[in-house]
Amino acid sequence: MKLSLLSISLTVIGLLPYSANGAMRQYTATADNSQWQVVTTTRLQCQLNHEVPYYGEAIFSATASKNKDVLFNLDMVVRPDNYSIAGLKAVPPPWRAGLPARDLANMKLLRKFDGELGNHTAWEMLTELEKGYQPTFYYQDWQNSADKIAVGLSSINFKQAYWAFLQCRDALLPYSFEDISFTVMNYQPNTSKLTKSSQQRLDKIAEYLKYDTSIAAISIASYTDSYGGRWNNLELSKKRALAIKEYMVSLGIDESKVETEGFGEKRHVATNDNILGRNKNRRLVIQIEKM
Repeated sequence: MKLSLLSISLTVIGLLPYSANGAMRQYTATADNSQWQVVTTTRLQCQLNHEVPYYGEAIFSATASKNKDVLFNLDMVVRPDNYSIAGLKAVPPPWRAGLPARDLANMKLLRKFDGELGNHTAWEMLTELEKGYQPTFYYQDWQNSADKIAVGLSSINFKQAYWAFLQCRDALLPYSFEDISFTVMNYQPNTSKLTKSSQQRLDKIAEYLKYDTSIAAISIASYTDSYGGRWNNLELSKKRALAIKEYMVSLGIDESKVETEGFGEKRHVATNDNILGRNKNRRLVIQIEKM
């Protein structure tokens, strides 16, 4: 009987997750210092920040694009020294302590990088926070092998900031810089008017340029078909490019950042023997670079 009790005691001790000197170090905002803040509210980016005292910052972000995906970033003041995995659970708040925690995902911890999670898990975390749960990361400390770390996101003061973030995300442009950085537009026959679809493309570029202050350079190149005489077409292409430049400058773009060039009948991309080919050759190419 004594042997059996001794065996049970040793078994229990063997199952303990930490050594006698180990600990679970926990980082979570309290009711007094839990704050959520929407820090970016342009039509290009929205960001919802939550400080985790003495640890770092939890950041949800969305950028202008077709899908407006939400990404999560765990900005750690002390980044990992090696590669590991952090488990993510939805932990019930203290006043609902009888409920079980729910596994959400695993997050890779890469050496010298912050933790990142994609759209699906980010939304799960937001909805758990909305319900009052605390998304919490658990991982082995890379500085002290005896300790484990728990990093929790407090749901206190979350809902109002979350609503502001959702409204900001809804107002994001439905296209990104990559969608407008290289654009080919076409002109109607015998006129300097853009086709309807090309005018819509130009309007998109104009709307984007209102908000992006990191534009480094804009190149505008204009081309014609082979009808109308070479010199006339060369001058026409130059005038078309300058007209687009003037339009962009009117939007607030620094004139020195916009370069134009008219090529006239040079560099055809299709035959000039039929209407379809000539429509392709009457084109304007806009290329935009960021800092």
